[in-house]
Amino acid sequence: MAFGKMNKPIEIISNIPSKDAAGFAVNADTTIARTRAYKEDKHGNERWANMAVFSSATTLFRFRKIPGVTVDTTMFILCDANRYNIISAEDVRGKGMYVEVLAERITPSKK
Repeated sequence: MAFGKMNKPIEIISNIPSKDAAGFAVNADTTIARTRAYKEDKHGNERWANMAVFSSATTLFRFRKIPGVTVDTTMFILCDANRYNIISAEDVRGKGMYVEVLAERITPSKK
């Protein structure tokens, strides 16, 4: 993966419960890491057709592995003012160099 294609700034965040000054539990977003990633939105090509198991995934992110950070399905990605729920996170080809994340864009419900 060339640096030229990894040009989208992203934030990997986790929703960690914490306590406020009064002692009540409050959910707060905590930034785990900021990095650049390759972003590919879902479209009708053969690669996306082969990923039918992840039919709810709308976006693929690929970025360099961040030392000391394990990306899992409890985390979220912020990119271009959108929030993405991580569905799957895998090591690309098992070499420990890149992480490939399939994510679903979270859209606010309209009332």
